[in-house]
Amino acid sequence: MQTDTIRLGCGAGFSSDRLGPAIDLAQRGALDYLVFECIGERTMAFGHRDRMLDPNRGYNPQLRARMRGVLAHCHANGTKIVTNMGVANPRAAALLVIEIARELGLHGMKVACVEGDDVSHLIGPDTAFMDHPGTVADVGLRMVGANVYLGVEALLPALESGADVVIAGRIADPSLFLSPLVHRFGWKLDDWTALGRGTLAGHLMECGMQITGGYFADPGFKDVPRLADCGFPIAEVAADGSFIIGKLDGTGGCVTPATVKEQLLYEVHDPRSYLTPDVAADFSGVSVTEVGRDRVRLAGADGHKRPDQLKVTVGFDGGFLGEGGVSYAGPNAKARALLAADVVRERLTRINRLGGDLRVDLIGLNALHQTAEQPVGDANDVRVHVALRSTDRDDIDTMLWEVESLLCCGPAGGGGYRGQVVPCVVTHSCLIDRSAVSPSFELFVA
Repeated sequence: MQTDTIRLGCGAGFSSDRLGPAIDLAQRGALDYLVFECIGERTMAFGHRDRMLDPNRGYNPQLRARMRGVLAHCHANGTKIVTNMGVANPRAAALLVIEIARELGLHGMKVACVEGDDVSHLIGPDTAFMDHPGTVADVGLRMVGANVYLGVEALLPALESGADVVIAGRIADPSLFLSPLVHRFGWKLDDWTALGRGTLAGHLMECGMQITGGYFADPGFKDVPRLADCGFPIAEVAADGSFIIGKLDGTGGCVTPATVKEQLLYEVHDPRSYLTPDVAADFSGVSVTEVGRDRVRLAGADGHKRPDQLKVTVGFDGGFLGEGGVSYAGPNAKARALLAADVVRERLTRINRLGGDLRVDLIGLNALHQTAEQPVGDANDVRVHVALRSTDRDDIDTMLWEVESLLCCGPAGGGGYRGQVVPCVVTHSCLIDRSAVSPSFELFVA
């Protein structure tokens, strides 16, 4: 077993994260691994829709740009890449990376494609949800795909093959970071304490700038320096599972006990039992210690036996989402906007009798708190925003027509109409037995 320290960098914390900080890490981060975490429930479902339209697509739309930006630097610096940018088509993603490697003259580069997360064949009409009453059949929409959250076991064979790039689909976020630790340090897959500690590192790293000041920033309360130049995080992990979170010198943002603690609690419903495919991690005894400027040490995580079942995201074709808006400004803008909202709501429901899910918001008054509080005071700049989700494109077009008609049909002073239609997906979650899943990998050479 090796006893050195491994340097992990986060190259993306979500599907559309910035590219520049990842290139910076690849160039001068002295990393062992650069990890791109790019899947959410909705992006997984959209990946399936893309693949249905084109069997050669379905991977992350930014895959080409990211690989062209970092691949040569990683190759030169001995940095390996682990990512879930394969989304719904890991094999096509791996072949694209091979193509880019050849274009860059990186002959001999090895790219591993990890599959087995697509369990659509195991999900039937009677499958019950874990997060929503009812079954798949009750949704009443076409299922586009179902993907199980895989863990370290799925990635280890690819890492052990010597791959320079490991690209997969639905891998649990912290497992992307945990797998290089298990591979390097030789941790056993039933060493729950080690896996809990590595999962803590992965959980803190998985959202990128959330831990270096990006999502943390709140001017006047939590000021963050040079936010426009914020860097991505680095984790220096020791063989005992303790680690230091930091960032590159010269980058904006900050790493402090406060940024770390916010991310520590992010999406953690029970700190004593944070469930992943690898372990039930226990964060309740974690210590957070500032050890230098933009350097915070964490230790004390633990873990317990992993769950017997794995979470599955089931994606459905939700049809279309239409959005239209008109602005009102000047004296009495609030009253005119309220009247416009009443008019368009009445015309869409009583006169046009549209189906689907309708929402009417007043941006500037209550767009984020519509169900929590009533708008108070006055406003000189209000935008009426109307959204409709429906499987019937004609309903969407009717909604957009009605919103635009406010320009002449009143109230007074409406302007700045904009409308758009985009594809829509719906997701729910269920559980399946771990024994039903059989991940595999394939190795390609540039």
